[in-house]
Amino acid sequence: MTTIQVPTRDQVSPANQAYFDTLKKGLGMVPNLYATLALSENALGNYLAFQNAKSSITGKAREVVNLVVSQVNACAYCLAAHTIIGGMVGFTPEQILEIRRGSARFEARLDALARLVKNIASERGHADPALVQAFFDAGWTPENLVDVIVVIGDKTVTNYLHGATQVPVDFPAAPALTN
Repeated sequence: MTTIQVPTRDQVSPANQAYFDTLKKGLGMVPNLYATLALSENALGNYLAFQNAKSSITGKAREVVNLVVSQVNACAYCLAAHTIIGGMVGFTPEQILEIRRGSARFEARLDALARLVKNIASERGHADPALVQAFFDAGWTPENLVDVIVVIGDKTVTNYLHGATQVPVDFPAAPALTN
């Protein structure tokens, strides 16, 4: 496989250099996957706008989506990053592993979300109507459903980017799932 080199700040366009500066200021680093997006003149800015757009799916709910989709897509990079973020939003290591398996029995609303997201991601959008109904029965709204699908799309972009480029993971590896 041809190796994609992660560009440095000096190797990207001035517009992308500004994004690098913002990321470094906010995160203390430019994650390799974001730097890889900067190989395109437009992809990094477009992705950051997409990722940071207003949504009804935020905080813990967003991390449920990120973890489940990254597990379905077997993205080592995103699993590593979102395991850390999951801990930052308040999930325990055990809860993160459960979420990655596609459930969250510790909280009914998040459980309905995790089960639906796993189904949507696994079935490429063809959701089981019973899981959609369970999602609504758990208190989620049609707006939430649309926003969940947008977050699934967001995470799929980075999962696929890592799958195609295999850029080095610059976060501690996520623990392996055991049955």
